[in-house]
Amino acid sequence: MAAAVLAGAALGLTYVYGHDPHDPTVAMPTCLIRHVTGLDCPACGTLRLTYDLLHGRWAQAGHDNLFVLAGAPLLLGLLVRQTRAVWRGRRAPLPPALAYGLGATALTWMIIRNLPGWPL
Repeated sequence: MAAAVLAGAALGLTYVYGHDPHDPTVAMPTCLIRHVTGLDCPACGTLRLTYDLLHGRWAQAGHDNLFVLAGAPLLLGLLVRQTRAVWRGRRAPLPPALAYGLGATALTWMIIRNLPGWPL
Protein backbone atom coordinates (compact mmCIF):
# COMPACT_ATOMS: atom_id res chain seq x y z
CA MET A 1 0.00 0.00 0.00
CA ALA A 2 2.76 2.46 0.93
CA ALA A 3 4.55 1.68 -2.33
CA ALA A 4 1.40 2.52 -4.29
CA VAL A 5 1.02 5.84 -2.48
CA LEU A 6 4.68 6.72 -3.09
CA ALA A 7 4.40 5.71 -6.75
CA GLY A 8 1.27 7.84 -7.16
CA ALA A 9 2.97 10.83 -5.51
CA ALA A 10 6.03 10.39 -7.73
CA LEU A 11 3.88 10.21 -10.86
CA GLY A 12 1.93 13.30 -9.81
CA LEU A 13 5.08 15.29 -9.08
CA THR A 14 6.60 14.17 -12.37
CA TYR A 15 3.51 15.37 -14.25
CA VAL A 16 3.50 18.72 -12.45
CA TYR A 17 7.25 19.14 -13.05
CA GLY A 18 6.77 18.78 -16.80
CA HIS A 19 3.48 20.67 -17.19
CA ASP A 20 3.24 24.32 -16.15
CA PRO A 21 -0.04 24.94 -14.26
CA HIS A 22 0.41 28.68 -14.93
CA ASP A 23 -0.47 27.90 -18.57
CA PRO A 24 -4.28 27.73 -18.88
CA THR A 25 -4.02 25.29 -21.81
CA VAL A 26 -2.36 22.62 -19.63
CA ALA A 27 -4.70 19.95 -18.27
CA MET A 28 -4.92 20.34 -14.50
CA PRO A 29 -7.72 19.62 -12.03
CA THR A 30 -9.89 22.57 -11.12
CA CYS A 31 -10.81 23.68 -7.63
CA LEU A 32 -14.42 22.75 -6.83
CA ILE A 33 -14.79 25.61 -4.33
CA ARG A 34 -13.58 28.14 -6.87
CA HIS A 35 -15.74 26.61 -9.59
CA VAL A 36 -18.89 26.82 -7.43
CA THR A 37 -18.31 30.07 -5.51
CA GLY A 38 -15.80 31.99 -7.62
CA LEU A 39 -13.62 32.38 -4.51
CA ASP A 40 -10.09 31.11 -4.01
CA CYS A 41 -10.02 28.37 -1.38
CA PRO A 42 -7.12 28.11 1.10
CA ALA A 43 -5.36 25.62 -1.19
CA CYS A 44 -5.91 27.38 -4.53
CA GLY A 45 -2.54 27.85 -6.18
CA THR A 46 -0.94 24.78 -4.62
CA LEU A 47 -0.30 23.12 -8.00
CA ARG A 48 1.39 26.30 -9.22
CA LEU A 49 3.30 26.50 -5.94
CA THR A 50 4.47 22.89 -6.35
CA TYR A 51 5.58 23.55 -9.93
CA ASP A 52 7.51 26.64 -8.83
CA LEU A 53 9.19 24.81 -5.94
CA LEU A 54 10.20 21.94 -8.22
CA HIS A 55 11.83 24.54 -10.47
CA GLY A 56 13.49 26.46 -7.61
CA ARG A 57 11.29 29.57 -7.85
CA TRP A 58 10.71 30.32 -4.16
CA ALA A 59 9.45 33.90 -4.59
CA GLN A 60 6.91 32.87 -7.21
CA ALA A 61 5.82 29.95 -5.00
CA GLY A 62 5.13 32.39 -2.17
CA HIS A 63 3.04 34.47 -4.54
CA ASP A 64 1.03 31.41 -5.63
CA ASN A 65 -0.02 30.42 -2.09
CA LEU A 66 1.80 31.90 0.86
CA PHE A 67 -0.42 30.04 3.35
CA VAL A 68 0.49 26.58 2.06
CA LEU A 69 4.16 27.49 1.67
CA ALA A 70 4.35 28.80 5.25
CA GLY A 71 2.42 25.82 6.59
CA ALA A 72 4.35 23.19 4.61
CA PRO A 73 6.74 22.26 7.46
CA LEU A 74 3.80 21.68 9.82
CA LEU A 75 1.88 19.72 7.19
CA LEU A 76 4.96 17.63 6.38
CA GLY A 77 5.49 16.91 10.07
CA LEU A 78 1.87 15.81 10.44
CA LEU A 79 2.21 13.57 7.39
CA VAL A 80 5.34 11.92 8.84
CA ARG A 81 3.56 11.50 12.19
CA GLN A 82 0.55 9.86 10.52
CA THR A 83 2.75 7.63 8.35
CA ARG A 84 4.64 6.34 11.39
CA ALA A 85 1.39 5.62 13.20
CA VAL A 86 -0.05 3.71 10.24
CA TRP A 87 3.12 1.64 9.86
CA ARG A 88 2.86 0.73 13.55
CA GLY A 89 -0.82 -0.15 13.24
CA ARG A 90 -1.90 2.77 15.39
CA ARG A 91 -4.02 5.86 15.01
CA ALA A 92 -2.68 9.39 15.26
CA PRO A 93 -5.64 11.73 15.49
CA LEU A 94 -4.95 15.44 15.58
CA PRO A 95 -5.41 17.08 18.95
CA PRO A 96 -8.69 19.03 18.80
CA ALA A 97 -6.98 22.37 19.47
CA LEU A 98 -4.64 21.83 16.50
CA ALA A 99 -7.45 20.69 14.22
CA TYR A 100 -9.66 23.66 15.07
CA GLY A 101 -6.70 26.02 14.89
CA LEU A 102 -5.76 24.81 11.41
CA GLY A 103 -9.38 25.08 10.28
CA ALA A 104 -9.75 28.60 11.67
CA THR A 105 -6.45 29.68 10.14
CA ALA A 106 -7.42 28.25 6.73
CA LEU A 107 -10.81 29.99 6.87
CA THR A 108 -9.16 33.28 7.85
CA TRP A 109 -6.69 32.91 4.96
CA MET A 110 -9.57 32.25 2.56
CA ILE A 111 -11.33 35.42 3.67
CA ILE A 112 -8.19 37.57 3.51
CA ARG A 113 -7.05 36.34 0.10
CA ASN A 114 -10.46 37.07 -1.41
CA LEU A 115 -10.58 40.70 -0.24
CA PRO A 116 -10.61 43.21 -3.09
CA GLY A 117 -7.12 44.41 -3.95
CA TRP A 118 -5.30 41.57 -2.16
CA PRO A 119 -2.08 41.07 -4.10
CA LEU A 120 -1.69 37.34 -3.52
